[in-house]
Amino acid sequence: MARRVHEVMTGNPVTVGKSTTLAEAARVMRDADIGDVLVVDGGRLRGILTDRDIVVRAVADDRDPAETTVRAVCTTDPVTVGPDDGVDAAIALMRRRALRRLPVVTGDGALVGVVSLGDLVVEQDPGSALAAIAAAGPGNGHGNGPDNGRDS
Repeated sequence: MARRVHEVMTGNPVTVGKSTTLAEAARVMRDADIGDVLVVDGGRLRGILTDRDIVVRAVADDRDPAETTVRAVCTTDPVTVGPDDGVDAAIALMRRRALRRLPVVTGDGALVGVVSLGDLVVEQDPGSALAAIAAAGPGNGHGNGPDNGRDS
């Protein structure tokens, strides 16, 4: 039987509000040992922020991380999947859009998790060296690499 996203996703993803400063978001990432946070407002997904976003979109442009908010540099319309979507469909979407992570939202827009490339590698090929690295890595694969589809 085909596996569903909710079976492999990371539930309760790390989130921040859109008015959180980049400095605080970076501390959240450091403390959780991850490379991204999901941006929420009222329990609804509003964006995704990666460590690379902070560096490329803020620090490289001389923005003050203590003053700049997440809203100013995050990806505000991330590609998402539903919890009942098939794992194969999520993999195809990630491949087609060159994504490393997908927030998981319900039909009414509530954020319920995130599925990462690492989660899917472990699911598809649990015996591979890449799966072993993803399973042992920080944040269970939820964090390293480019943001939700945008490299700059």
